[in-house]
Amino acid sequence: MEININCDLGETSKFCSTENDPLLLGIVNSANVACGYHAGDEPTMKKTVEISKKNGVSIGAHPSFNDPENFGRKRLTLPPKEITKLIIDQINILAAIAEKNSMKVTHVKPHGALNNMACENFELADVIAKSIIQANKDLIFLVPTGSEMEKAGKKLKMKVAAEIFADRNYEDDGNLVSRSKPNALITDPEVAKNHVIKMVKNQALNCFSGKQIPCDIDSICVHGDGKSAVGTAKEIRDGLIKTGVTLRPLDQLKKFA
Repeated sequence: MEININCDLGETSKFCSTENDPLLLGIVNSANVACGYHAGDEPTMKKTVEISKKNGVSIGAHPSFNDPENFGRKRLTLPPKEITKLIIDQINILAAIAEKNSMKVTHVKPHGALNNMACENFELADVIAKSIIQANKDLIFLVPTGSEMEKAGKKLKMKVAAEIFADRNYEDDGNLVSRSKPNALITDPEVAKNHVIKMVKNQALNCFSGKQIPCDIDSICVHGDGKSAVGTAKEIRDGLIKTGVTLRPLDQLKKFA
């Protein structure tokens, strides 16, 4: 079995430190790089791309609403044309930096409120998917498994990678437990590892209640901004390898070859 481990990185801001990024880039297979709209800047993108190249990590754009004051976590209602421009502009910003380092953007994963809204709303998901195709039809669409984005991407015959979250709990409807609730996050690396291995083995989401929801799993997201982020990523990587799983960058998974 092949699996990818991805992480949101390069998120320089008052909300997030990038001190863990170099260590995480030695563990994960793919990096979702902030493109300057919710976090990040050109020097950080350049540094992230350089370290990714050195470690054989594939890079993807992590586009969001242009809302750095809220780290892209505030829900905004924008017309489709503005969403399209947001997505394409951010992909192109990272692609230009990547090209200077003889790298290419291989995937796109929306961030924050934009991601959450598109998980629930097929029309928004469809706009995002079509925007990605307009920017580069060969890009992989990295989306939460079971989401409206997964449906939109598959309907448009995109390369779709379905992800689960290593360090988040799930509600019985398959959505993530809200960060406002005390059981939203999994902070113990050992617990996160067991959580992931069980989901990968069963090809199903582990809901906090104990319910299992069958799903596709191509990639595992580890959030890079927590105190236990590096330990969690390492535990998951080592645990998966011990179970016989092969870890690869997104663009090297056989389903996208």
